[in-house]
Amino acid sequence: MRFVDYVTIKVVAGKGGDGCVAFRREKFVPKGGPSGGNGGDGGSVIFNVDIQLHTLQDIRYHRIYKANRGSHGEGSLRHGKNGADIIVKVPAGTVIKDRSNSEILADLQNDGESIIGARGGWGGRGNAMFVSATHQAPREFDYGKAGQERELELELKVLADVGLVGFPNAGKSTLLSRVSRAKPKIADYPFTTLTPNLGIVKSGDYTSFVMADIPGLIEGAHEGKGLGTQFLKHVERCSVLLFLVDANDEEPSESYRLLFEEVKKFSPDLLKRKRLLAVTKMDSIAGVPKMSTFEPIDLFPISSVSGEGIENLIKALALSIRE
Repeated sequence: MRFVDYVTIKVVAGKGGDGCVAFRREKFVPKGGPSGGNGGDGGSVIFNVDIQLHTLQDIRYHRIYKANRGSHGEGSLRHGKNGADIIVKVPAGTVIKDRSNSEILADLQNDGESIIGARGGWGGRGNAMFVSATHQAPREFDYGKAGQERELELELKVLADVGLVGFPNAGKSTLLSRVSRAKPKIADYPFTTLTPNLGIVKSGDYTSFVMADIPGLIEGAHEGKGLGTQFLKHVERCSVLLFLVDANDEEPSESYRLLFEEVKKFSPDLLKRKRLLAVTKMDSIAGVPKMSTFEPIDLFPISSVSGEGIENLIKALALSIRE
């Protein structure tokens, strides 16, 4: 299934049914009086979280969601039937915005959580609702109200405890495949990973956490280069950021600085998260590369091929998440 993390749709709620003007004309019931029922409410468009979903793929091909209108009221105080709601299933981590003003309507993160994207119109009142002591035979009624109509943006940001941040071919996918059962695409060329991959990492006998492999960044990613802004948004949910630099880089310290600056320019708030630094592919060099980072940071030399340093890294990540 293709990973889709952004769609625009139109939602149209149902119109309320009109109220009815009617009078009772039954045998042996003198002065029966008004008996017009109310119209039914229009159906709403409701977004509901389903944790079995991991992409907005289905919504991409269904751009307009239109709920049913309410039925009109009838005589004998029969109220119109409410229009049926439309339930739109979305994955956890979906942000819903109104396109007209960029207002965030909801940030849905928990299974079963829901939000009304477009509310149905109220049904109109029948003439029976207008009776008073001085107005015994009203002929007034209300028309049903129109339902809301909106254009919405749906944006999916993956939910994970740890986000992997690094340049292409830094070894992010290899690490994820080593520490979890995830099977991301791994190859010896840049931009092998084009969509985020999630894996559950076991730490000890009873604890685990979710790790997200974010597609590789390049310099200028915060401006959208290499689809950087589309990739960086997925680390906004992560409580811990694990930066990865290749031990074979000419200047691993400079690689980390560039990654740090890209994240900072995209969202300074991300740098308030706990950060760890892993130097990958240690099996391909002799010794430990010299690292003189511009800030104090926990450093972990690792090899996803030989397993060197992996256990210590997982323990440190688990501790950072708890903190």
